[in-house]
Amino acid sequence: MLKKNEYSNSCRVWFYLPAEVNAEKAALVGDFNDWDETANPMKVKKDGTFYTAVTLEKGKSYQFRYLLDGERWENDWEADGYAPNEMGLENSVVSV
Repeated sequence: MLKKNEYSNSCRVWFYLPAEVNAEKAALVGDFNDWDETANPMKVKKDGTFYTAVTLEKGKSYQFRYLLDGERWENDWEADGYAPNEMGLENSVVSV
């Protein structure tokens, strides 16, 4: 799930993953961080929900996925859209 706080030139986007993903750790990975699996580790709430936030430039769309336990990829099924990737799958898209 995505939540957005818009500012004049940027947008703070909060990314949430439900506890039902059954993971010990999660990371937000996308073209905004050069697909770096360590750049945006997600924190976990007491209820097991993972979350993190990034500030993105407005007027653009960004592709991303969640990496669970360092081996499993998950999309955000409430993303703004989806785009095919080179693996024959889809990436989530956030538009700001």
